[in-house]
Amino acid sequence: MRSYPRCIRPGFEPFDPVELALETERIVCRSDARKYTDFYVVGVYGGIATGYAVGCCLRCVFCWVDWSRDYPEKFGQFYSPDEAFQRLRAAALRRGVNKLRVSGAEPTIGKGHLLALLERFELSEFGLFILETNGILFGVDKDYVRAVSRFKKLHVRVSLKAGTSEAFTRKTGAKPESFEIPFHAIENLLDCDVSFHVAAMSADPRIMAPEERRRLIERLADIDPGLALNLEEEVVDRYKTTLARLRYAGLDLDWPLREAYAPIRPKKPVPRTETD
Repeated sequence: MRSYPRCIRPGFEPFDPVELALETERIVCRSDARKYTDFYVVGVYGGIATGYAVGCCLRCVFCWVDWSRDYPEKFGQFYSPDEAFQRLRAAALRRGVNKLRVSGAEPTIGKGHLLALLERFELSEFGLFILETNGILFGVDKDYVRAVSRFKKLHVRVSLKAGTSEAFTRKTGAKPESFEIPFHAIENLLDCDVSFHVAAMSADPRIMAPEERRRLIERLADIDPGLALNLEEEVVDRYKTTLARLRYAGLDLDWPLREAYAPIRPKKPVPRTETD
């Protein structure tokens, strides 16, 4: 574990996120069981039961997730797909919500576990499952995307971190050539007709310069104009773990945020796409 990447610090050595995903899977998965830290309902998406997965293949400086992201060997418990589903179901029924989600770190780590969990959900009484991902594994494994495409109650949220390869490395710790991988994930989701939308840490001028934001939006528009027009843009939130990671990376943001970028608005109606 001595070489396992933790938080980004000045002078860090960029890593291969696919290799890190495989290394992390060896820590957080046992057969079809996977590590989670907790299961409970949160207010986003109008109320949703959420399982918080352990382990990620990026090291974003603005990440809000607890320290299980950086030290997956120290946090969480193993749950089989059935156990994880039953925990999500129980949380949803207690609070009367009809949506489930896996979030936290990177839920696509542990392919067998996730597919088995989605199979249980698809046969359940619930109406929507939201999968939040950084797109790394979906970008290098189209068969994985084909496998999730059979679940008709699934919606994927792909979270982009940067608008250039240099900024991607600086913000996530991953090698610059891996910048394109999440965009390949988006293309794979489109090709496989999976319901999804794209989010990005792009509304915050403290973390993304105007030119970088422009290039990000143009890159999405090159794939499909609807992706850019429906982009969910985020700002950095002041979680304790976020502040610590920013500090470790040598970044000092002014608080509170005084002004965010204006939302992207179409100048004329744009035809709806599969991402709408």
